[in-house]
Amino acid sequence: RAGVFVTLITTIITIFILGRETIEFFKIVPIFDFLGGTEWGPLIEPKTFGVWPLICGTALVSLGAVAIALPFGVMIAIQLSEFSSPRLRSILKPILEILAGIPTVVYGYFALTFITPALRQVFPDIEIFNGLSASIVVGIMILPMVASLCDDAFRALPRSLRDGAYSLGATSREVIQDILLPAASGRVVAAVLLALSRAVGETMAVTLAAGSTPKMTASYFESVQTMTAYIVQVSLGDVASGGVEYLSSFAVGFLLLIMTLVMNGFGTYLILRAPRGVD
Repeated sequence: RAGVFVTLITTIITIFILGRETIEFFKIVPIFDFLGGTEWGPLIEPKTFGVWPLICGTALVSLGAVAIALPFGVMIAIQLSEFSSPRLRSILKPILEILAGIPTVVYGYFALTFITPALRQVFPDIEIFNGLSASIVVGIMILPMVASLCDDAFRALPRSLRDGAYSLGATSREVIQDILLPAASGRVVAAVLLALSRAVGETMAVTLAAGSTPKMTASYFESVQTMTAYIVQVSLGDVASGGVEYLSSFAVGFLLLIMTLVMNGFGTYLILRAPRGVD
């Protein structure tokens, strides 16, 4: 109970601080200019505060990361839940946990020094800072979460589903494709949403890999700026405290908080709503 209380109080204080500074920002910049504008340039003249380029960069990287992590995460989960012996499972699980424990800044430098040079060998026109490199590295980061949640989803299904299918002569592929995946689809979607919220909130890796060029683009070969990367840019100390540029980081942070809370809440709801099986 104490842990839940501390978490609740921390969340309330965070919302209060972000909300207070966001209100001050909207006293200077109209909320409709912030939410409806398509140009973001608070640090250059003339200043523009349309947040959509940051949202676009965040969505580009996050969706790309989920598209990479989801198929591999599901395959790892199937291997763990359906084919791995207890001994093999005890080996694979810690390996996934190691991936989850690597600092994000290390992933960022890994993207700069390995992933981007490798991509430039294949795509010579790709920029040094680009959305594709950031998507790949964030996809690697959220892979353990996707695999773990999908593994829990498959293991929560009743054993009778598998036994009934095998007794009717179904192959392993048919059991997985036609029985397990449809039955666990709710929890898999929840895993995607939770992983997406994790990708949306990623900071240092995308700051180093994707760059700091806010633009509305669908190209993964160009430099983009995410919402978290802009907050880092303002937090470096080059912006005077209390100015509109400083306050804009709180407005971006508050919007990011709302987005992640909605995704986490919906994902948790899907997990709680999904039926629980008994082995």
